[in-house]
Amino acid sequence: MGTDVLKPYKETLDRWLWPDVLRNQDTSVVKAKQTISSYRKAVGESAGLAELMVFYCERAAGFCSDVGYQEDGYFDALVRMFDQALKLIAQVSASDRHALIARLDRVRIISHNFGYGVGDDMDSLLAKYVRD
Repeated sequence: MGTDVLKPYKETLDRWLWPDVLRNQDTSVVKAKQTISSYRKAVGESAGLAELMVFYCERAAGFCSDVGYQEDGYFDALVRMFDQALKLIAQVSASDRHALIARLDRVRIISHNFGYGVGDDMDSLLAKYVRD
């Protein structure tokens, strides 16, 4: 099998969304979003783009949960990416769609621990896009 096209993008997302706080690395929503834009321009494949958006949500929520990071702009960007991911997931195959939605649902559950209405916003978005 060939190389994983998404791997370098995921590594970059990981760096900017879940930095090494012990090495005084910082987060950068802008650089994380630029990574997704770069993929969109270079490859543009919907399933890969949806995977990167879900990965973004997983890493951002995981970082907040792991280190107790609370920053309004970071939370706002997470909710916006969650929304964009749900919109895009509607365009991928049913088999891919179910797995991606399940992953976003885990992000939503974690996000209820953050306060600031993050989990509530995700509840509304999930209900809007996912109808069983």
